[in-house]
Amino acid sequence: MRLAYFDCFAGISGHMALGALVDAGADLDAISEALASLPVGSALFERERIDVHGLSATRVHIRSRPEAVIHTYGSIRSILDQADLPDEVRRTSQRIFRRLAEAEARVHSKEIDVVTFHEYGDIEALASIVGCAVALHELGIERVYSSPIPTGMGMARTDHGMMPIPSPEVMDILQGVPSFSRGIPIELTTPTGAAILTAVAEGYGDMPLMRSERVGYGAGLYRLDFPHVVRLIVGEELQTASERTAPQRDLLLQTNIVDRSGGISELLAGLLSLGARDVWTAEVHLHDGTPATRVSVVAPVERGAAIADRLAAHDGAGPVGSVPFDIQL
Repeated sequence: MRLAYFDCFAGISGHMALGALVDAGADLDAISEALASLPVGSALFERERIDVHGLSATRVHIRSRPEAVIHTYGSIRSILDQADLPDEVRRTSQRIFRRLAEAEARVHSKEIDVVTFHEYGDIEALASIVGCAVALHELGIERVYSSPIPTGMGMARTDHGMMPIPSPEVMDILQGVPSFSRGIPIELTTPTGAAILTAVAEGYGDMPLMRSERVGYGAGLYRLDFPHVVRLIVGEELQTASERTAPQRDLLLQTNIVDRSGGISELLAGLLSLGARDVWTAEVHLHDGTPATRVSVVAPVERGAAIADRLAAHDGAGPVGSVPFDIQL
């Protein structure tokens, strides 16, 4: 299973997420081609390699021309529905935009379909969101996890006047997600960054057990006392020691059959069809010297009752015994 882990020690924005994905190996040309298929104003991506506190990081600039049309969530949803995108990319993009639109609608008491994204830049928001969805697809990411999310603190000037940090939209999006301020008076996590992360992440906490293959750094804009980057680790999921060594609980079922009518072969085939893992026979003599066939079956615990009934129903079968045991994998 291919994993991506976002280490958001300095927060996250749409540009930072896209920069980290490109830095980890996502093809910027493929992202540009996907954006070109959208029936909206063009966006140009520029990749810049910069040094952030000694770390080499990628900053992706999105250049776009202002459009006369202000796109609502309803119109963006239609644009994505009609776009020539892989289904997975379309679904991810729609999920991210819906997160953002729902937060805007709740915070500003609007109907969701008339919500606009002009405050983030219509085309820039579209480019960063679809760009991240394409990049995750390009990297073959199957599962995403994240660290807890620092938001920043203080106040910021917006189109709606002075607003607290984290913004009302960010607070809405991060409901149920572990987050903290980090005590820094700037906006560390933007609404777009929060929407991207919460739409794709399955869980939050320490980095899961994985074999790291690539690491990408996406640069932010602030000069802080630590690198203003988001770190992305891409690799293969590994099982924990307990998962690798968990015993498998099975049953050993046995009965002795005095075979008067034949049909042992059919019985064994029937036991396998009921879910037995293994069956075998041995010739034995009962206490009175009568020759018999001992039938032994290894089966999962949940199939034990059905298999015991089948054994007991066979002509000439004696009592059926069963013993549970563990198989160490």
